[in-house]
Amino acid sequence: MQFGMNLLLWTDHLQDSLLPVLEELKRMGYDTVEVPVFDLTVEHYAAWGRRLDDLGLQRTAVTVRTAEDNPIDPDPKVRQLAVQRTRQALECCQALGAKLLVGPFHSALGHFTGQGPTEDEWRWAVECMQQVAQHAQSCGVTLGVEYLNRFECYLLNCAADTVRFVREVNHPACRMMYDTFHANIEEKDEAEAIRRCRDYLVHVHISENDRSTPGAGHVRWEVTFQTLRQIGYQGCLMVEAFGLALPSLAAATKIWRRMFSDELQLARDALQFMKSNWNPS
Repeated sequence: MQFGMNLLLWTDHLQDSLLPVLEELKRMGYDTVEVPVFDLTVEHYAAWGRRLDDLGLQRTAVTVRTAEDNPIDPDPKVRQLAVQRTRQALECCQALGAKLLVGPFHSALGHFTGQGPTEDEWRWAVECMQQVAQHAQSCGVTLGVEYLNRFECYLLNCAADTVRFVREVNHPACRMMYDTFHANIEEKDEAEAIRRCRDYLVHVHISENDRSTPGAGHVRWEVTFQTLRQIGYQGCLMVEAFGLALPSLAAATKIWRRMFSDELQLARDALQFMKSNWNPS
């Protein structure tokens, strides 16, 4: 089992000021970090790939789509822009040395029509993802499609729908991930949700119900870890937490108050929590 930390707790763009944090995460015992890929400059990620190699940190990547490049927009030009930008993100992953790109890039984050997905929107999402998956394969990257709660998107809100989506995309480079925060809101039975996606599961976000320190809230952690072990999950357990360090991210993730002492202490506590729960004595 690998243990990772999502860098969105500190930044949405890799920069030199983050180096002490990365060094400390490595000293703590983290194996990997999750890198935000929002700036689509390949050279930037190639340089950081070399730095992360020097630090001995493996990496995954995360990206999103917006209303501007929405894969389920009625306008084919907008949909094509979505495909283009996710392809660019994949090329950044290749340069970074990330073998996995995760996130809700199936549709626009935070954009709503006032109703659930239409048949056309579902079809457009599948068609766009098929194009993206083909490029992912050529880049040596696997896609980990993420479902979100109903307050953040409306296309994919639960494991069952995401499994159906991946099956319809029908490409070996398109798989899915599981996020404990979203599952805590949307799933009636977390164990059944995890079992349902076992054949397609490539990544897990460890995220508390209030987005702060894992283990300090009410996510059903014992059930979560036990079921992941039962299905033979062997990917990464990636902490995803959010704070007030970046105003833009705080606004996007609806974090309005401080819920932990400091970011590095959250990382220490989260790592200890994951390790103790993955291998209980």
